[in-house]
Order: sequence, then structure tokens, then C-alpha cells
Amino acid sequence: MSKRPRGRGPRKKAGRARTQRRQQRLRRDREPDLVERVSLALDEHPLSLLELVSGILAVLDPPRHPFGPEPSAEVPALDDLVESFLGTDLPETSALLAVLAAFSDDELFRRRAVREITGRADALPDWLADLGRTRVTSVREVAHVLGDGENHVLGVLLPDGTEFTTVVYVDHNVGTLVKDAFVLPAPAAAVVAQLEEIADDPDSVVRDLDPADARARIVEAVQHAAITYPPFETETWPACRALVRWVTGMLPTGGRGYEFPEWSDAELADLTERFLRSPQGRGFDDADHRELLESLLWFGSGYGTGDPLRWSPVNVEILLLDWVPRKIVADVPFLDLLPDLLRAYIRFCHADRGIRSVHTQDTVEAVDAFEPEYRQLIRTERRQGPEALLEAVGVLGDGTDDLDLDASAREWGLRRLAELVGGPRALDDLSTAPLPDEPLALDAVPEDVHPRVGEIGALIDAGCEALFDGDTAVELRTACRRLLGGVAAADPAVFRRRARADISAATVIWLVGRANDLVGPGALPVKDLAAHFGTTSGAFSQRGRVYLDALGIPPWPGTALGSPDYLVGGRRAAITEARDTYRAWDDDVLT
Repeated sequence: MSKRPRGRGPRKKAGRARTQRRQQRLRRDREPDLVERVSLALDEHPLSLLELVSGILAVLDPPRHPFGPEPSAEVPALDDLVESFLGTDLPETSALLAVLAAFSDDELFRRRAVREITGRADALPDWLADLGRTRVTSVREVAHVLGDGENHVLGVLLPDGTEFTTVVYVDHNVGTLVKDAFVLPAPAAAVVAQLEEIADDPDSVVRDLDPADARARIVEAVQHAAITYPPFETETWPACRALVRWVTGMLPTGGRGYEFPEWSDAELADLTERFLRSPQGRGFDDADHRELLESLLWFGSGYGTGDPLRWSPVNVEILLLDWVPRKIVADVPFLDLLPDLLRAYIRFCHADRGIRSVHTQDTVEAVDAFEPEYRQLIRTERRQGPEALLEAVGVLGDGTDDLDLDASAREWGLRRLAELVGGPRALDDLSTAPLPDEPLALDAVPEDVHPRVGEIGALIDAGCEALFDGDTAVELRTACRRLLGGVAAADPAVFRRRARADISAATVIWLVGRANDLVGPGALPVKDLAAHFGTTSGAFSQRGRVYLDALGIPPWPGTALGSPDYLVGGRRAAITEARDTYRAWDDDVLT
């Protein structure tokens, strides 16, 4: 999923200076209230105000779900807040009303808001005064051959000539729903070019999309997201939901939504026989494997895009770590047959579809990566069927009071810790000493890439110093230098390609920061890391995959880099504490 390709700049220098003075004053005193935040936003790019109002609506008017929490009494009602805007004659409340009216489907409120704004003496910015003349100028789709989802890229033109881009990611693996969306202060052509550069994959395609079809698909995916619980949340979604609905509403109606094929029993039976007669299917034509294959085809044809020939690392993870343990009730020896069958079936499907071997290898390696946890899951007492779904949404407890915990739980925990540091021996010998302040080592790196690697290293150093404090910055800088130097030595061709140095530097910090719990939830927000480098957080996973491949580090699961060389002292201390806790468990306690 791709995010902002460049940082948001001010609209004019005078506004920037005024905004900075106001921000400095507010930082000295207190957090700005809503009126002050609107005043600040009016000095910036129009998206600042549009995103602010969209975020307010996401908090005050979220979709209701039967399993969701009751609205908090501390959150004001949207109607009351709107009435306060209507009753308070300020330029800031006029600006809020103008955006709320544009976002609203309530024609009565829209007329009332316009009447109120017209009767005031406030001079709104040109783009805001004529917000109704905003239009969508282009609609494109960015997709990949593995078919996990698509980015819908909508170019938008405000009345004053300002361009911005709305990107909506629809994920098919979790129900053809909006999993992420965001807006960027850049023309759509620049955003599409950035997405293509980030993907760096000939199997990633950009194509024009009929505007009416785009509207139908996005509306459908937004609706699916609204009824999904727990909801998918990112740093920008569902905060920008109202903004996405507004932009999508400018597109023509009458389009076709997603249409997925329905496989008949006869077609599935034919697919079964084709696989079993194929070179990949040799050795699997027996009763148990046929029954397991039937489950694979059930999963493939009944979920996602409904295509039993479509396999990617993502739906492999869903199959092994969720669907089979939750849906298939069978003995462990029977379920143990699945990983080998799945590898063979993936190879058959990709060969049938003509998918390049690099993607086949990635997908098969996902089976390898998830297999240990899968085998652990099928040996663990667990809820299945409807009870598992109710547990997932929080209606039932996690089951730990009802299920026996045995030594396998301890073994599983220790195995996961070992993955973080490179194996059981490394876990045994793990030191908690801080990383030293090391220079970037280029001895094993070909000289022709020294300038490029050095440029990236300098950006990493500056980023660590700006975004982290004291000893943490020093240790993280060393870990990042080690990773960068290791990638350059292992695969120098990575740095002979055309790629932005700022994205490369940010990606290294992202990889190492996540492994150390220094970037992500509860730490430095990914969006702040991206903003510092004027790039997009969505670029990190794509570029990061290249770096992990160079070092031979599996990209699944989680954030493990597989070596203590990349871990700061505090992170290693937390791992050793967890290690000692697992080892201290008595079997009497575990059972």
C-alpha cells in the first residue's frame, strides 16, 4: 500500500512564516483548540482543512456495528457541534461549515449552511468559496498480477487550480474492502509515477479505469469496510473516509462494481484432475490429499476474488494461520499433509497462469515461513467455526481460561524470540550492552556504489539524529549503518538502480526501527518518518523487501531481522527478559 510521495508544503511563504509563529506560540502555551487548528489549516494546503474535517466526522459519525463499542459520552454529538458552528460567526466556523456542507448528503443542512455563510462578512479562500466546482480529472488503477488488491488513483482539481490526489486501496483478501486510503498534495500523474517507481516490478500495471466503474467499486468497498469488525485502521483510514466519499461522489453513476467468477462443481472437479495429472501434482492422488485439495479449492473459490488459481504470500498466510485452523475440523496427522500439498498446488497454479517464477518462489517461501506456526496452531486447542469468529470480535474471551496451556506454549514463545535474534544459540548468548557508535563500513562494498551508499548513509544519520534522542539515536544509527552496509556488500546491484536516496534511507530506518519497537504503534509514527524524508510510508514495504532479499532475511512473519547486530540494547534487554520469563515457567503452572 503506497502513501505520500512528498511532504506537504505551505501554499505561500507569508502563510508559512505566520503559521510557524502561531505554532511556536501554541507549543509554549497549550494544544490548539479546534478554532485555532482551523486557522492554522487555512494557512496551509487545502488538504489540511479537508483532512481535518474528515477526521472530525470519522470520530463523531463513525459506522455503527453490533459488535462495536457504544458511543462515548465524552464525545460531543455531531449535530450539537454543527449547531455551534452555525451559531458562532467566525471565519473558522464558516470554513468548517463550507467543508461540512460539501461532505454532507443532507440537502437541507447544505442549504442552511450556504445561507449562513453567505450572510456573514467572512472572506473564504477562493478554493473554499467555490468548493462545489471541484472535479475529478483522472481515474487510474494500479494493480499487480498476484491480485491481492488495487490502488484506485483519482486526480482532483480544486476551483483555484490546486491539484491533489486521492488513493484508495481495496484489498480482496479480507473481503474486497477499503483497507487504506489517503490524499496527497500532488498531481495524479506524479503520484502514479511514484507508485510505479516504488513497485519496481514489471508485473505491477497501471491502467485507466472507467470513472463510473471506479465509483461503483469504491462505494462497494467502503460499505464492506463499514460492516467489518474489528475495522481495519491505518494512520489515514478511516480518518479520510468522508473526504474519499466526497471525491468519489463526483464520479458518474451507473458503473459496474466488482464481478468475480463463480466456479461450478464441474469446473472445480476438472481443476482437481488437471492438478493431479500435472508434474506438480504427482504423488498426491490419494483420498487424504484429495480431501485437502477440496478444502484448498473451497478456500480459493469461496473467498477473496473467488479464484482458486490465485495464490500470493498474503492469502497463504490467511489460509495457514487463520482459515484452516478455524474452519477445518480434522486430526493433526491429516492437517499435517497440507503444507507440502499447498506448495505443489501453488507451483501448478502459477505455471497455469504464466506467473513469473520470482512470484512463485515468494509465495512458496511464505508457506515455508508460516509452516511452523501452522503446525503449532493445529496442535493447540482452539475455538473453531462461529465461536472463533465471536472470539475474534471480542464477544467471547480469548479462551485461555478454558484451554490448557502446556509446554508447547513455552516452546513456541522461545522459538519466536529466537527468530528475532538468529536462532537458539544467539538467544542464549544475547548481550544487552548498547551498540557502539560505528562508522558505515564499506570495505566489502564495490567502489562504484560507494558514493550512492554514502549518500544514503548520510541521510540515515541525519534522520536518526532528528527523529530520535540521545543514546537511542546513536545505537539506531549504528544498526542502520550495519544493515545498509550489509545490503550493499551482499547485493551491490541494488544501489546501481535508479532509486531515490531519501526513500532508501527512510526504508532502512523503518526496517531497523520496527525491529526495535522504535517505529510504529506506540513509538515514532510511520507517517512522521515518511514526512521527515518527504516520501511515502507505502514505499517502505516495497523497498524493504528488496533489502531483506539481499540479506537473505525472509520478509515473513513480522518485523524480525534475524540478528542481534541490528538490535539496540534496550530491545535486546526486553528479549532476554521475555526469554527468562518463558524459561521460568513451571510445568505445574503451564498445565
